[in-house]
Amino acid sequence: MQRRDFLKFQAATALSLGAAALGFPTRLLAGDSPDIAVVRGSPAAATRAAVELLGGMSAFVRPGQKVIIKPNMSFTADVASATNTHPGVVRELLVMCLEAGAGTVRVLDHAFQSGTRSLEQSGILDACNGVREGLCHNLAHERFYHETTLNDAQAMKSNAVMKDVLEADVLIAAPVAKTNSATGVSLSLKGQMGLILHRGVMHGRYDLDTSIVDLCFHLKPSLAVIDASRVLSTNGPYGPGKVLTPGEVIASADPVAADAMAVASYEWYGRRIQPRQVGHIAQAHARGLGRMDIEHMHVRRLSL
Repeated sequence: MQRRDFLKFQAATALSLGAAALGFPTRLLAGDSPDIAVVRGSPAAATRAAVELLGGMSAFVRPGQKVIIKPNMSFTADVASATNTHPGVVRELLVMCLEAGAGTVRVLDHAFQSGTRSLEQSGILDACNGVREGLCHNLAHERFYHETTLNDAQAMKSNAVMKDVLEADVLIAAPVAKTNSATGVSLSLKGQMGLILHRGVMHGRYDLDTSIVDLCFHLKPSLAVIDASRVLSTNGPYGPGKVLTPGEVIASADPVAADAMAVASYEWYGRRIQPRQVGHIAQAHARGLGRMDIEHMHVRRLSL
């Protein structure tokens, strides 16, 4: 970004924060807000800058609203493994939601093992507790879920969804960018599987790509923030695998567009692929959930 563009960004950020303080919807004031923001920098700073480029968190979160942040925190592994979302990304999103006046914010996932071990090992639990204790949880027990009809579904007509998510006003997807042996990649759309109880049926009873889109029609994030500070480009989702270090964060109000940008930006399994080659992204675009034609979208890039 050139100096003059950076100064414009600073001015737009100041306008956004001032408008938020007055209660105005900042996305409407930021006339050149992009469809997709890609920011290179430290995880926390890049997260904040990417959301600010979209109009600021107040464009997505209103005072008093219930917010759910859904990161990847299911694996007992450290930050370098790139199997979980960077704790700096999650913490910054949490802080920004509280700054926007959210009534409640919870950081939730249905981890592959019970307890808090994966949350602790990922660094996300400590990061959240550093802001406010009791906001970060692994909800594995069925009492936290409610059987729900999934409207507009083609294959998976129902599943048990986290009650907190059903009651939320705003859902923020905060996945790490990584490969997945079943779907090619795991990003914003695939990550929503961590908000339901019965994941096995998506692999065994239904076409997985179709059921992911079915789920996302009911659980579509208002904001997708993809952690590409590290990218697990092989042997996902568990790892260990080859880890790339783009040092970027991708954000969009369209989770399909965010996922498409991540797919197009990095190597997967040692080669470049296109969004249309990922089944659930192509289906999401075809079914009108969002757009994968990023070449026709407004993309803003910033290096901090």
